[in-house]
Amino acid sequence: MKKPQNEIVPVYQVINGRKYPRVLPRHILLDALNYTPEKGDIFIASYPKSGMTWMQHIVLLILNKGRQHQDHMDFIRKTPFLDAMGSQAVREMPKPGPIKTHFPFHLVPYSSEAKYIYVARNPKDNCVSYFHHHLMFPMYRFQNGTFNTFFELFVTGETISGDYFDNLMSWYPHRGDHNVLFVTYEEMKSSLREVVLKVAGFLHEEYLEMLKTDEDLLQKILYYTSFDYMKKTVNKDLENFFKTNPLKFFMGSTPPGLRAGILNAIRLGDLKTPDKPNFVRKGIVGDWKNYMTEDQSKRLNEKFLKITRETDLPQLWKEHMQLT
Repeated sequence: MKKPQNEIVPVYQVINGRKYPRVLPRHILLDALNYTPEKGDIFIASYPKSGMTWMQHIVLLILNKGRQHQDHMDFIRKTPFLDAMGSQAVREMPKPGPIKTHFPFHLVPYSSEAKYIYVARNPKDNCVSYFHHHLMFPMYRFQNGTFNTFFELFVTGETISGDYFDNLMSWYPHRGDHNVLFVTYEEMKSSLREVVLKVAGFLHEEYLEMLKTDEDLLQKILYYTSFDYMKKTVNKDLENFFKTNPLKFFMGSTPPGLRAGILNAIRLGDLKTPDKPNFVRKGIVGDWKNYMTEDQSKRLNEKFLKITRETDLPQLWKEHMQLT
């Protein structure tokens, strides 16, 4: 895509032919790609803004029998972002615990003895949510960017973290693998209880039995992963985290990958963070209707149908995307 004169686009860096946030330390990403999974590792994969944080909370609460993390630092220690924090953060995390990644299947560290949960979201809502993510974080330098600009990046596969469709279609063929669970954001919205039980059974039959025999525990997990509760707590935890004096991250047990990222942000002048983070924003299906023109909707539908024509994805998202 050629950038029109004076048009604002997100800043990025290219590593191994893929776009990544500029503050991400190159050596951390390369280290993450070379991580060797251990038996019992649990990965949660998704394209950005597909429901990753939601699934992290679900898995963490199941594994910890409804016990919550203390704050955002505790959260990222217990469910580290492999791509940005590197392999050391994963090796030092309490296990079992979920490992976050946005890598497509062909790049994710793979083992038949590890488990992988992939969360997919229809591309129209994914596009809108990712647009707001770029507006919120100053490191992208896109605060004055427009949706029309971002849409063009999204539909042509030029967004940071790579092409949405490449990511989705790399994981989709593995949805039936013994160690892969394919879940959609839309089913999490419509049937959270069923999704929590499905995830519990995928992790291990003992977790499913635990929830089936303890309704109070199941209800606690459903409450802690409800939109209203997460919007209040996740955004507040992030706000407190961003208010932390950066010098504190260079003391104590801060994961080295996080420390390297902060140093990189300081070097690039990208340390500024949102004053009032709205990371959990609306949590609805169909918000794309408030942003996309008829032509944009048509173009994304056409690309989606062309790429997914031999799958059941068009039927899965037919109503959500208004496919014809």
